[in-house]
Amino acid sequence: MQIVADTGMDLLLPPELMPEVEIHLVRHAITLDGKTYLSGLDIQAGELQEMLAKTNSFPTTSQPSAGDFAAIYKKLATTDPDILSIQMSSGLSGTVNAAKAGAEMTPEANVTIVDTKTLCAVLGWQVAAAARALKAGWSKEKIIALVERIGAASESIYTLDDLKYLIHGGRISHMKGLIASVLKLRPLIGVEKVGGTYEQLGAERSFERALKGLVEHMKKRHAPGSALRVQVLHADNPKGVEALRNLITPVFNCTFLPVGNMSPVLAAHTGPTMVGVAFAPLSTFQDLP
Repeated sequence: MQIVADTGMDLLLPPELMPEVEIHLVRHAITLDGKTYLSGLDIQAGELQEMLAKTNSFPTTSQPSAGDFAAIYKKLATTDPDILSIQMSSGLSGTVNAAKAGAEMTPEANVTIVDTKTLCAVLGWQVAAAARALKAGWSKEKIIALVERIGAASESIYTLDDLKYLIHGGRISHMKGLIASVLKLRPLIGVEKVGGTYEQLGAERSFERALKGLVEHMKKRHAPGSALRVQVLHADNPKGVEALRNLITPVFNCTFLPVGNMSPVLAAHTGPTMVGVAFAPLSTFQDLP
């Protein structure tokens, strides 16, 4: 069996957690100032933010096409037709539908598609765990159950200091976004698990208070002192990362994964100020191979 994923994920793990099985990526595209780039291939997160700082334009993004999926499924099927395709949330992108259409175009491949209803770091955790389980010889059914278990146990929440990219990209309604901007509100945004869409969990009147609000939300999910896997991510805001880590560290028994820039295609929708955190009980990962 082979694993296909997409660039709606972040895969930032220490060496001991990196999978030994190759993960085949289908890439989203980012267009800025008339030029199109493949996320994570033609453009990295830091490069995107440097370009945004030098332009008044806004980036646009596009999901992989059915043809993109069909091409990779067809290629992989020549060596092993059994494919597990693990994709970012259908509530936030049409990537899952493109994968389904691509699978219909390649009858020579036996494709199983998983709609994770999540993205970013948590999606990276799921894909990496699936690849490690595949290396260990787990069955497809057991791997899918593992992916679902990690998704159910994990959460992602974030905030940002500038809403203009969210407004322009349609991730927040124009009128609601303008009102929030005028009132200088910083939203706390999570990913709900039923439809896999963004949900607003609250708002604060300063970025510092918003960071504290993220930690308060974590405390609603897990008692202080709980042993958690935690990964702090950002678009281009290292100071925000440091502040958030300093707030989280004294509250929980954290196993921190590496800090890194989120996937370029996701950062295109947030702009540089975004800071977020993915977290889950450490026990969720104890039986991983």
